[in-house]
Amino acid sequence: MDTYLHKGMRKKLVELISKRGISDKNVLEAINRVPRHLYFFDSVFLERAYEDNAFPIGENQTISQPYTVAYQTSLLEIKKREKILEVGTGSGYQASVLSELGAKVFTIERQKKLYEKTKPMLIDLGYSSIKCFYGDGFAGLPTFAPFDKIVVTAAPPFIPEQLLKQLKIRGSLVIPIGESIQFMKRITRISEGDYKEELFDDCKFVPMLSGRAD
Repeated sequence: MDTYLHKGMRKKLVELISKRGISDKNVLEAINRVPRHLYFFDSVFLERAYEDNAFPIGENQTISQPYTVAYQTSLLEIKKREKILEVGTGSGYQASVLSELGAKVFTIERQKKLYEKTKPMLIDLGYSSIKCFYGDGFAGLPTFAPFDKIVVTAAPPFIPEQLLKQLKIRGSLVIPIGESIQFMKRITRISEGDYKEELFDDCKFVPMLSGRAD
């Protein structure tokens, strides 16, 4: 159920995110449309669903902080019908926001239990166009490459080369990098072998791990 109460709580959340510096109206509108309380939240935690905080969803993973989702999404500068790869499906919240922006979303999750729970949940919530895969995020999805944009929702110690190779020319990758200290980067593919890096704010993400977890 998505009631007037939930919608009112979302509106307040969007106002908070806007005050924190997110100015992209399309991103704010997308956040306002996604019913976050239905993503792994029990009714006991209803009020927590619309706090600007991350929240545990099992398998040592979290549903991302709404501001963080809005921040990464803004850096992607998504246009309708762009093909987007998300690495780290988690709860499916970020993928849903991308879908609300009109993107063609492909998302990959290494945790099998999360993948098996999130894939049918996204369909139930009306996001059946999102393509979900169980696999190693470091490898990306070469079968479906190239992508206009790639977003990574966990922090590797280095930039995965396979993800760079799966970008279109002029496509961009938004990714948190680092271990004890992390920074958000946007990497744009200028030509076949040339890339431009931009460094943004410090951040805090769960570590990105290789391989698949049963």
